[in-house]
Amino acid sequence: MPVPVPDPAKPPLDRLIEVMALLRSPGGCPWDREQTHATIRSQLIEETYEVVEAIDAWSETGDVSLLREELGDLLLHVVFHARLAEERGDFAFQDAAAGIVEKLIRRHPHVFGDVNAADSATVLKNWDQIKKVEKPERTGALDGVPRHLPALMRAQEVQKKAAKVGFDWPDADGPREKIAEELREIADALASGESPEKIADEAGDLLFSVVNYLRHLKVDSETALAGATRKFEGRFRGVEAAAAKAGKPLARDSHTLEELENLWQIQKREVRQ
Repeated sequence: MPVPVPDPAKPPLDRLIEVMALLRSPGGCPWDREQTHATIRSQLIEETYEVVEAIDAWSETGDVSLLREELGDLLLHVVFHARLAEERGDFAFQDAAAGIVEKLIRRHPHVFGDVNAADSATVLKNWDQIKKVEKPERTGALDGVPRHLPALMRAQEVQKKAAKVGFDWPDADGPREKIAEELREIADALASGESPEKIADEAGDLLFSVVNYLRHLKVDSETALAGATRKFEGRFRGVEAAAAKAGKPLARDSHTLEELENLWQIQKREVRQ
């Protein structure tokens, strides 16, 4: 027999929690019943990135429908993980919700208490102080940076943490000069015939220095690189289309460097118009 659909009159979040419980029940969905925290871990990451992509799409087009849909997909995973925990008797969705409510109240004493915070810098300073009290197990300055962040994002967060205890360049000149130094070290390693592993090590130092430089310029490295990649993709697709239209599709050795550069410059000019 079909499983009864949750009452449409209930609040949407309550219905979502109930639907998830039904999908995991003996009469529910075989696939959902097989899942664990580990098996849907990668999907949670994927849905998070789809939300980010929807935010970018909204910024570009003003269409909010995709963002609404992707936030729903992400919320499903929050409810899914909470349901798995509830079945083990660990905690339920409401416990997780209650926890974040209490945390927000606790970390905003300038809103819900008598602490004064006239600007964002003071808010963040107070936030960090409260976190230290809440998480005494974090004894090192770099504790708390997730290991699985994208590499650029993690580098930036590590640098921010170090900067909070004074381990930082006084201005952007230091990391800018460090970039030049790291480029020289890569050139020296190549000239001396160093191993690929050594070259990769030096390249990592270069990327870390670039992130540090951008951080001093108040530029988010992850966002900057994502934007540059999108820009390259758009221009490259334009080059690809132009070459195909001219009857000479892109292929290895099908064009000279001069021809490719000419097509690229045309695309740059067209995008700017």
